[in-house]
Amino acid sequence: MMKFQHRPGSARWLRVLAVTALALASAGVVHAVEIIPSIGATKSIDDNGGDAQAFGGLAIHAPLLTFLRLEGGIAYRVVTYSNGDLKARQWPVTASVWAAPFPMVYAGGGIGWYRTTLDYNSNLPYHDTTSNRMGVHLGGGVIVPVAPKLGIDVSGRYIFMQKDANNVQLPTTFNPDFWNLAVGLAIKF
Repeated sequence: MMKFQHRPGSARWLRVLAVTALALASAGVVHAVEIIPSIGATKSIDDNGGDAQAFGGLAIHAPLLTFLRLEGGIAYRVVTYSNGDLKARQWPVTASVWAAPFPMVYAGGGIGWYRTTLDYNSNLPYHDTTSNRMGVHLGGGVIVPVAPKLGIDVSGRYIFMQKDANNVQLPTTFNPDFWNLAVGLAIKF
């Protein structure tokens, strides 16, 4: 019968071996960075939010592990309130972590910096203002392959704007400020 002896430092080598195996397992996906230009619809949950509005965006998906992706993105949207008396122009810059239990499906969330300009109708006694706020988003999507390095990305997310800029918190109730649905072209490199 074989006997195993515990040697000082063997746990360290076991950790090094595990990290190396994990790195080698994910090395095959490193080339699969995706650039995703997209168009979509966004709608405020607010009663005065009006109809859904179109927006455009650009995202970069980069694999971290075989089942985990990082995303950086930027978008531009305009939402009209109160029958056109107020237009909110927003440039969200977001960072997300997506779990991909299957190659085509992903879900997760992230954080974003939302630069918002409120443009009031010139007939109103208000001045236009610009603010910067943080937001948290939760969502997911599906990437349907159409060619070896090309896919259609369909995604959606709920956005929860933060009330306190100095204390970003995960939502404790389902009360989003708005939602997005997008369709994009996932181009792999």
